[in-house]
Amino acid sequence: MDIQDTIRDQVTGNRVVLYMKGTPQFPQCGFSANAVNILKRCGVQDFFSVDVLSNPEIRQGIKEYANWPTIPQLYVNGEFVGGSDIMIELFQSGELQEMLK
Repeated sequence: MDIQDTIRDQVTGNRVVLYMKGTPQFPQCGFSANAVNILKRCGVQDFFSVDVLSNPEIRQGIKEYANWPTIPQLYVNGEFVGGSDIMIELFQSGELQEMLK
């Protein structure tokens, strides 16, 4: 199985997936911390997270998977939602809360 298959399995096998730097308990960058905080404010306590710092292959692979150059990346129901900035916009408009219900 190649890295794209692994990523596809993670994204489609879990309702909410966050590729981030660090862990939800110990984010390693401000954008990842912000993404975790937004998910919690939307009432999502349980989500699948992948620490890209501990896996360079996934760190590169996820950028190719979504054709999106930055981390964090949020997926909901198998669909790419966006990074930290898009999460903020969607949260402020209420769209993210609807998506996560």
